[in-house]
Amino acid sequence: MIGFYNYTVILTYMGAVAGAAGLAFAASGKTFPALLCLLFAGICDMFDGAVARTKKRTEAEKKFGIWIDSLTDMVCFAVLPTMIGWSYGMKEWYYIPIFAAFILGAIIRLGYYGVTEEERQTVETGKRAAYDGMPVTTSAAIFPVVWVILTCLGLKAEICIYVYAAVLALSAFAFVGKFKIKKPGKTGITVIAVLGAVLAAAMVLIKVL
Repeated sequence: MIGFYNYTVILTYMGAVAGAAGLAFAASGKTFPALLCLLFAGICDMFDGAVARTKKRTEAEKKFGIWIDSLTDMVCFAVLPTMIGWSYGMKEWYYIPIFAAFILGAIIRLGYYGVTEEERQTVETGKRAAYDGMPVTTSAAIFPVVWVILTCLGLKAEICIYVYAAVLALSAFAFVGKFKIKKPGKTGITVIAVLGAVLAAAMVLIKVL
């Protein structure tokens, strides 16, 4: 078979599978499990780079890792949030421009990142110090948090849909914004992972109660 199948790509592949599952749930109108899949994909993405760096890789393996990471990000953190929006109630024609802007912003950002990351790795080692604009992967936290807040507030369904749409639109611009966000270190990643687990537990509790 073509491709690479060592342990350095396992988390990326797991994230892709989670994204595919989330799309299936969202297409069936099951917003909650789709959000959990989104959150899980984000946790996988958070650690895949660290795992990859534990192995001495060939240039082909490094470039493959960049490409599959971006392709997985596209499925999980660009397409899936829009499908969750659809399952949430954004089914009128006038939401299409928001979906398009969100996905286009993610495409531009991921394409730009792929080019600049390949260039950077030819002259530098290690990971980047900062992100340019808001990472697409922040979708994994933003939309579950939005769901938790809206559910706890008990707002009307129409208002919830408008809020979700507004967050999609703002995120689209943030993806291509010209500002920098410091990349978290090992401690920061651990804290974010713990918060992600807490968020998942809170979502389950809210759903059950």
